[in-house]
Amino acid sequence: MSFTNMARADLRGGPLAPQIRGTVIFQDVIGGVMVYTEVFGLPPYQSAQNNGDPVGPHGFHIHENGFCLIGDPDNPFQAAGGHWNPYNQPHGNHAGDFPVLFSNNGYAFMSFYTNKFSVRNIIGKAVIIHQNPDDYRTQPAGDAGKRLACGVINNIIF
Repeated sequence: MSFTNMARADLRGGPLAPQIRGTVIFQDVIGGVMVYTEVFGLPPYQSAQNNGDPVGPHGFHIHENGFCLIGDPDNPFQAAGGHWNPYNQPHGNHAGDFPVLFSNNGYAFMSFYTNKFSVRNIIGKAVIIHQNPDDYRTQPAGDAGKRLACGVINNIIF
């Protein structure tokens, strides 16, 4: 099996979770992309209170724009735009919809396969970690809550 292309996003927490640091690696494989994620400093799980949303597991997505500007510290990373959805699908089937990240004492490691894009399609976009879990049904963004961390996807040059 030969790998044709790789990309990387270095995740950094914003004002709501400055302790978050992590890496997402994207690797073209036959028929799709392998995604490898390692994150440190995730907030611990907090169950929903008073009809609110829980904190964690954390929504995890590719967003349209590769801009990780903090902007409003109470609602950071809005410059990243909405979920990346090049095929105009309902939420839950966006190309940029990923599985949630589970915090294990602040740490998460996950790998998964997707056939919804190739690495060249996502260069210059952003990866966002959200405060709340994605419900994979609320339109257009899954009610995943505030944006805790962001990283721009860049091509890896060998």
